[in-house]
Amino acid sequence: MKIPRPRVRLAFTLTELLVVIAIIGILAALLLTAISQVKGRALRIQCANNVRQLGIAVQEFRTDYNSYPPFLDPTVWSEQRYWKNALGYEMDIHSNVTFYPKGVWHCPSAYRPASNYPENWGYDNYGYNTYGLGLNLTNSLGLSEHWIPSQPTPHVNESEVLNPSEMIAIGDGFFGGPSVIQDGAGLGRASDNEILASLSWSTLPSDFFTESTKRARARHQGKANVVFCDGHVESPTLQFLFADTSVAALSVWNRDNQPHRERLVP
Repeated sequence: MKIPRPRVRLAFTLTELLVVIAIIGILAALLLTAISQVKGRALRIQCANNVRQLGIAVQEFRTDYNSYPPFLDPTVWSEQRYWKNALGYEMDIHSNVTFYPKGVWHCPSAYRPASNYPENWGYDNYGYNTYGLGLNLTNSLGLSEHWIPSQPTPHVNESEVLNPSEMIAIGDGFFGGPSVIQDGAGLGRASDNEILASLSWSTLPSDFFTESTKRARARHQGKANVVFCDGHVESPTLQFLFADTSVAALSVWNRDNQPHRERLVP
């Protein structure tokens, strides 16, 4: 007499396979997210090291000349002519005229867009706090006076920056407002309307500012690296830099360490 043997199931059911595949997919997504965050953090640290080196060069220039580099002085042909040339001389890389954006001038998370960006425009990874808050260029509160072609640009003396530890000098090349950020530009804060109006003369793609803002927010996971006039580096959020209207957030742009809300034209 044969004793019946229990059937041994040799394969997963379709439901079980789907459950396993779903679990693997979830784990893979979590792993990729973690890897992406770690990579982004590493790139932000590398960028922070770049701006730290630029900040050291600013301090060396200030020690040599008792002033801050001008954005551009059209009347001289020396290391004081342009802020990048000035810092390049301090870092002893002035012999290479093609160092933009290479080495310390290149943020590893920044890239010139293949489309949506005018071909005749330069794309700066880092920007200089030239004018301070707003776009009132004739009465600068940044690190450089307004330049006029064929006229000397007055340098900002060391004593004019009242609180070096609370004034931004250089950072990721974002010129932004609460909702609009132009990347690849100088460094500064203005209202959205000011930024849009300042480029109204230019023929831009309809999605220029939308894509530019997306790139800025993605570069360092919603943050930006900046070096202050005393040389220390921070990574504030874009919200703090371009949308926050507190005294602390507005004052970091101006050499008199005042908020100057009147400069943010509605």
